[in-house]
Amino acid sequence: MERAEALRGELAAARRETDGLFQLISAEALYSRPVSERHRLIFYLGHLDAFDWNLLARRGLGAASFHPSFDALFERGIDPAPGEAPGDQASDWPSQSEIERYNFRTRAWIDSHLSGMESSTVEMAIEHRLMHAETFAYLMHNLPYGEKRGGSLPEVSGRPAPANPMVQVEGGVAKLGQPSDGFGWDNERLAHDVPVNAFGISKYKISNGEYREYVRAGGAVPQFWVNDGGRWFYRGMFGLVPLPLDHPVWVTWRQADGFAKWRGLELPSEAEYCLAASRWGRPDALRDNFGSCRWDPVSVDAGAGFVGNGWEWTGDLFAPFAGFQAHPDYPGYSADFFDGAHYVMKGASPRTAERMTRLSFRNWFRPEYPHMYAGFRVVGA
Repeated sequence: MERAEALRGELAAARRETDGLFQLISAEALYSRPVSERHRLIFYLGHLDAFDWNLLARRGLGAASFHPSFDALFERGIDPAPGEAPGDQASDWPSQSEIERYNFRTRAWIDSHLSGMESSTVEMAIEHRLMHAETFAYLMHNLPYGEKRGGSLPEVSGRPAPANPMVQVEGGVAKLGQPSDGFGWDNERLAHDVPVNAFGISKYKISNGEYREYVRAGGAVPQFWVNDGGRWFYRGMFGLVPLPLDHPVWVTWRQADGFAKWRGLELPSEAEYCLAASRWGRPDALRDNFGSCRWDPVSVDAGAGFVGNGWEWTGDLFAPFAGFQAHPDYPGYSADFFDGAHYVMKGASPRTAERMTRLSFRNWFRPEYPHMYAGFRVVGA
């Protein structure tokens, strides 16, 4: 009973988190598509509660649908291949008030039946909602500044990029995946050990200052940089600021891999990341910058933890662990992306919920996708 009440509180908190995001944008922005490869923002207003309804009520408890068209329309997001962006119009979508009535009804039903639901399924709904809180944040990041409100500019210290030496990690055994007695998504199963040889890894994420040298040598410019009159600026959530050289650079996998090769190094494997992270200090949300404490990054050397301040690209393609079985309640969550076209990311960004900072959690994106809050470290002998 205590666990059920705790999950009720977590679900309510997750709803407050996502509801609050929609208060930060203008009514006009709700029907815009700030990222061409994703749905219009109005989709997410319906998707979060349609997912909960389809998972917890319809499939979980066999509830009869009261709005089948919305159940289907808002069931799943998109991740099209490059050049295959959707072509729908704003007028193709339902009104905000219609969607809000649907959401109200789904929440009322779920809340009145929550005590009879499987805890692991409720946790799945909570984590899904929190994942999309981050998705919505990076989509909102691409809106014009006049269409959003409520935030502040990131602090810029004016410091140069800090020295970023290679730190030696002794060889050992990396533990990948989540044990069966804890919540985890299907791609986190089955937990297993991977032997890892000794390696060196950059002490901090690669900074804007370090990456600027790569740009000067002809490297690709990150999505979050803006050049104005020969000066570089960081495109923050709520405004432009002079490029903070000591903050982590956020880039695509291609850009991260290109930088690593330029330096004669590599991106870490998932096992190398996990082994290094397990030997670092315990993460703290405010210090290390995750858990929605901020909208933008802070200095790479601001925290003592390994996790936070931006996801970290690995060199590994997203693939199943041995013994993988798709979750019956969400069979396409992972399996649809075991396609050799997505790379594993680890860690957390400023907008990642704390419960997703477990070391077993795996994120993944296409190598050219430029909008994620993702940085990287480099490894070598």
